[in-house]
Amino acid sequence: MNFRIFLIGCLALALCAGLGCEAHGKPGPGPEVPNPDTVLNSQVLYNQNCAGCHGADGRKGAAPGIGDPVYLALASDDVMRTAVSKGRPGTAMSAFAQKEGGMLTDAQVDSIIHGIRQRWSNASAVSGVTLPPYAANGAGDSQRGQAVYGKFCASCHGDGAADGPKAGSVLAPAYLSLITDQGLRTIVITGRPDFNAPDWRNNIPGQPMTDQEITDVVAFLASHRPAAAATLQAATPSAAGTSGGSQ
Repeated sequence: MNFRIFLIGCLALALCAGLGCEAHGKPGPGPEVPNPDTVLNSQVLYNQNCAGCHGADGRKGAAPGIGDPVYLALASDDVMRTAVSKGRPGTAMSAFAQKEGGMLTDAQVDSIIHGIRQRWSNASAVSGVTLPPYAANGAGDSQRGQAVYGKFCASCHGDGAADGPKAGSVLAPAYLSLITDQGLRTIVITGRPDFNAPDWRNNIPGQPMTDQEITDVVAFLASHRPAAAATLQAATPSAAGTSGGSQ
C-alpha cells in the first residue's frame, strides 16, 4: 500500500513537471509601463502639474490665472518657460524641469506653454491698447507709489494690514513674503478677473495706470515686505524676462 502511494506520488510529480507546474502561481510578464517622459499631451501635462495651483481652466486657483488672455499677451514664451522650468525662488512656485530637479523634459514644458496659449489666448482682450512692459524699466519711488495706491487700490484693498472693504490686504506681511516684485507688477497689470479684480485699465474706469504709476506702486508695496523676505528677494536674480519673479 505504501509503495502504491509512493508510485502515484512519483507519477503526479512527473505529470506536473511535464505540464509546467513549476511556474504555476508565478506572475507572467505584465503590460509595458509607458515612460512618463514620452507624455506630450498638453492637457494631460497641465492637469498633472499646473491645475492644482492655477485652476483647472487656468483661473480661480490660488496662484495667478495663467489662463487670463491679458496675462498671455503680457508674458512671452521665454517668461513662461522660465517660470515652469526654474520655478520662482522665494515663492510657492517650484521648478518643474528635470535639469532643475523637477519631473518634466524640455519638450513637455514647451507642450504645456503651447497648450495654454492655444486654449486661452485671445488677442481681442488687449486690442487697441498698449500693454505696459512685463518688467519695470527702472526703479520705482515708494513715496509716489503711496499716492498711486491711495488713488487706485485703497478703495478695495484698504489702507493697512487689515483686509479692505472689497478685497484682501495687499500690504499684509504674509502676502508680501510670498510674492516677488515682478509678481506684484504682473497682478497690478493683469488684475485677477477670475475674482473680479480689474486690470490696470479699470481700477478707475477711463484712467488706466501709466507704466510709471505701476512701477511706483510696486515699490510702495515692496517697502512693506518683512525684512527677512526682502533680504531673500534681494538675493534672487531679477525676473526681467528670465528668472526670479512670480509670474
